[in-house]
Amino acid sequence: MDGLKKLFAPVDMTVGKPWEDIVIFTVPMLLGNIAQQLYNTVDSVVVGQFVGDNALAAVGSAGPILNLLIVLFVGISMGSGIMVSQYLGARNKEALSKTIGTSIVLTALASLLVMVAATLAARPLLELLSTPETIIDWCASYLRIMFLGIAGMAFYNILSGILRGLGDSMSALLYLLVASGLNIVLDLLFVVRFDMGVAGVSLATVIAQAVSALLCIRRLTKLQELFTMDWKYVRLFKKYASGIIRLGVPSGLTQAIMSMAMLVVQSLTNSFGELFIAANVIVMRVDGFAMMPNFSFGTAMTTYAGQNVGAGEHKRVSEGAKQGTIMAMGTSAVIVALILIFGRYLMRIFTNTPELVELSMNMMRILAIGYVAVAVTQTLSGVMRGAGDTMTPMWISLVSTIVIRVPVAYGLVYLTKTPELPQGQRACVFISLLISWVLGAVITSIFYKRGKWKNKAYI
Repeated sequence: MDGLKKLFAPVDMTVGKPWEDIVIFTVPMLLGNIAQQLYNTVDSVVVGQFVGDNALAAVGSAGPILNLLIVLFVGISMGSGIMVSQYLGARNKEALSKTIGTSIVLTALASLLVMVAATLAARPLLELLSTPETIIDWCASYLRIMFLGIAGMAFYNILSGILRGLGDSMSALLYLLVASGLNIVLDLLFVVRFDMGVAGVSLATVIAQAVSALLCIRRLTKLQELFTMDWKYVRLFKKYASGIIRLGVPSGLTQAIMSMAMLVVQSLTNSFGELFIAANVIVMRVDGFAMMPNFSFGTAMTTYAGQNVGAGEHKRVSEGAKQGTIMAMGTSAVIVALILIFGRYLMRIFTNTPELVELSMNMMRILAIGYVAVAVTQTLSGVMRGAGDTMTPMWISLVSTIVIRVPVAYGLVYLTKTPELPQGQRACVFISLLISWVLGAVITSIFYKRGKWKNKAYI
């Protein structure tokens, strides 16, 4: 029993060997991120196998719009996570309690706003992107249900971010595993048994995410030694709300920028037809798993840097950044090698169409080396965010996605147009993504070494 309590105890990352703290914190979070990726992956597998390739394309085409319209939650999660980790490092229980209470209220308000606005905007956005008529109704149905049930996803992401800021990544993993299992069962029930199609997988996801959010709330009520969970703290404290917004807005804008770039490129992707749209969905699902180590190390470094900056341990921040980056690059290289070796088997999980499997695998090979570059971007950006500098990663994201990726994608497609390929070479969509990843890593490394992020601590 004592061993179990220790396993789920919050991690103090201001003491001990930096690499050990990072690994202990990252491993359960990596498993949790993999479990979260299962939400969309299982949705895609179920509709691809039991409904068809067009349904698979519909779920994937809805993704960029979903990501664009949830940027408020990304900002709240990042801002509150940074403040929680820094106040935890400073051992300030009162400020920690007010930060968490304010985060809960902001999440509720943002959920209501997105539920109304996004539900109304979903279909017009799909039409603006020239979504094929064969899949637009499915896309709209999927998005309407996701947005009507947005509160569950919002609260899970914000509350699990708070748990991680407190050093507890194990609980977030456990609850996500429970919700992922429930999602799989409900997917099969709604789609295979009740024949609900695309609407069934979105309903399953909404229910599973609501369960994970409730479990996070339950866990937070049991961490009274770190902060006070009391109704008097569940309100908007101006100081803490402005802090969350100031720190979170750049991260929210970063997500918005990336989502808008994906929407612009999605329009280009749609021009190549349903087969390429479906291939793009498959690649992005596999990409989600390939990116998991990078995102996990990036989030771990945000918490690590936040706690140590709050405690005044600035030397440990630089030491941990170096060790974290090396581990992230090594892990990413192994994952990429496995995908290149066993990639076709992964593609066949989504579809039985040989041409679609081959096309997806060819696109995956283009992206392969880029995942190691993203490992550098994510870990160093995580350090800068944890230290309180959320603006620099935002500007880097703006440059790599808007200034580099979008023009390169359209430019390469235009330059490769021939009488045989009047739409251009479709591989250019992925080549442009690889170029933006590599240049993003170079730019991030330069700004990290300049060191201005060291003077951006919130507290």
